Amino acid sequence: MKNVTELFGSMVFNDHVMRERLPKSTYKALKNCINQGISLDLSIANIVANAMKDWAIEKGATHFTHWFQPMTGITAEKHDSFISPTSDGSIIMEFSGKELIKGEPDASSFPSGGLRATFEARGYTAWDPTSFAFIKDNTLCIPTAFCSYGGEALDKKTPLLRSMSALNKEAIRILKLFGHEDVEKVLTTVGPEQEYFLVDKDLFAKRKDLIFCGRTLFGAKPPKGQELDDHYFGTIKPKVAAFMEELDEELWKLGILAKTEHNEVAPGQHELAPIFTTSNISTDHNQLTMEIMQKVAKRHGLVCLLHEKPFAGVNGSGKHNNWSLSTDTGINLLEPGKSPEENAQFLLFLAAVVKAVDEYQDLLRLSVASAGNDHRLGANEAPPAIVSMFLGEELTAILESIEKDSSYDKKAAAYMEIGVDVLPRFKKDTTDRNRTSPFAFTGNKFEFRMLGSALSISGPNVILNTIVAEALSCFADQLESCDNFQATIQSIIKSTLQEHKRIIFNGNNYADAWVKEAEHRGLLNLKSTPDALPYFIAPKNIELFTKHKIFTESEIYSRYEILLEGYSKVLHIESLTMIEMVKKDIIPAVVSYVDHLTQAALHKRALLSTTCSCDLEEGLINELSSLSGCLYKKLNALDECLISSTFANEQEKANYYKDSVFPAMQELRAVADEIETLVGRTYWPYPTYGDLLFSL
Repeated sequence: MKNVTELFGSMVFNDHVMRERLPKSTYKALKNCINQGISLDLSIANIVANAMKDWAIEKGATHFTHWFQPMTGITAEKHDSFISPTSDGSIIMEFSGKELIKGEPDASSFPSGGLRATFEARGYTAWDPTSFAFIKDNTLCIPTAFCSYGGEALDKKTPLLRSMSALNKEAIRILKLFGHEDVEKVLTTVGPEQEYFLVDKDLFAKRKDLIFCGRTLFGAKPPKGQELDDHYFGTIKPKVAAFMEELDEELWKLGILAKTEHNEVAPGQHELAPIFTTSNISTDHNQLTMEIMQKVAKRHGLVCLLHEKPFAGVNGSGKHNNWSLSTDTGINLLEPGKSPEENAQFLLFLAAVVKAVDEYQDLLRLSVASAGNDHRLGANEAPPAIVSMFLGEELTAILESIEKDSSYDKKAAAYMEIGVDVLPRFKKDTTDRNRTSPFAFTGNKFEFRMLGSALSISGPNVILNTIVAEALSCFADQLESCDNFQATIQSIIKSTLQEHKRIIFNGNNYADAWVKEAEHRGLLNLKSTPDALPYFIAPKNIELFTKHKIFTESEIYSRYEILLEGYSKVLHIESLTMIEMVKKDIIPAVVSYVDHLTQAALHKRALLSTTCSCDLEEGLINELSSLSGCLYKKLNALDECLISSTFANEQEKANYYKDSVFPAMQELRAVADEIETLVGRTYWPYPTYGDLLFSL
């Protein structure tokens, strides 16, 4: 590997490169555009585009693309070369400001949820100058927003930028009241921890379910799983370490702050965590990280699985969204300081988050909803589908003292007592961490732990930014019109806690008792995606999004339709894959093995005597015959489920897949997995869980 400081950002047209290559006036105009939202003149864009093109060609690029994030959840790009013909039959390399600012991909072939008819093809990509351009696969990639001909957002970037703007506006109102006249911008920052599985590429290629669905639809548990906790933080195997080394190198080239890597709980599972950056750039970087993980894995004879639950019986993969608020002057607004009980500004922002999470728990839940994540939430490996907050003993005690108008008894900092004199002494944190909480305070940020591993972090952060903006807006309205600023702050914090303390829970979210307690508190328990998504179009949520100009009403309904349709399509594809695997692979394997047992029994009796014991063969034949008969019935039942009648709407269809198709899939799988434990290894058509999880 090259010198890391030289390698880092070497394929990014970042601020350092712009300062070197752009005229001072152009650089200043571009920075004003980025920092203050000032529109960029086309003449300035032409200069930037030319410098960007020259830099990219020096790096080996031959094409450019507007890199955007449609509602598919992955990225999209259409490549154009820099070549332009000349009159003498040769070419020159050109790239204009117009090409930099605007692109025109076909909008009709992307999910629109009814916003666009199939024949309405025109759509636009618009340059996002707040996220640096970069080179990937010899192509200059320009991060862009994506909208329809009518201006409706068809992507995940546009609403995120809108939500960041809304939160900035309301947070600035609050900070001005605290005397922060120097603060011009408040940014939301995110550091998404990314979990993933690695499996052998050749074994992957032998499993249709992994190829088509990204997860195993069949698979009996191996004798050993994660019971011994020996994989977590264990020594990284050489093949995986080589993958991680190249992954770091590729990510660092793109300016992605890959920091921490380790083995996760399940065998074959790993994690990568970056240093936080702004929500917009962090979202772009996470999309790139997932793409590059998969590319690098293949170069090492591996496949990277990003599905939330690739294997039943072991932990699935999530994505922890570490979210905070920072000013352009370097203040972390969620930093408690040494005396949080005296830090009114921190307590007010904390109260805003408490209010937001309680009032809009439905939106936070649906922001992480997907067919894949439904397998993971509430499975004692991830938070349940119930949204709650962990604040820890110290903050909870401070808030309770405010609520009750009592004095707070601050505890003196304690030192760790390990019992070994040679080890250095260090102070304990005032509060433990809670790995079971969906939304946990972890020192100076909140960790939203419900996200699935394949999810774009844009959606959850749009929700977080918007609901906190709404809470801050309510607080600012009260404070701007009050007579006694300090007394009003005290009153706001106190009343917020009294009204919303039900959302605070510091205990074990995995416990069954919490489900009952949460119901008693009136918290929602939306166990599946079809249960959660209708809240998107609840009147209070439509009012929230339209008030802060995050979505228009039509954009809200379009996303609701897209998410429902996606859920049904995933289950439909999985069902068809199961049916094909059973018909073409599992049934022939069982028939062949039963025939083998039958021939073995006949040969034994022919060779020895009619009294020779064939209990083994006959027992297995009887058991497999019974199970194969059951398998055939469950197969037909699933097949029958898919021959469904028409549905009135996408919600009805999604409910049907949840209530009818998915249970039929589970019943078919249960029989097939039992058969797998009885069929001889040479006859079973797929690599087993043991092969997949322990082959590296």
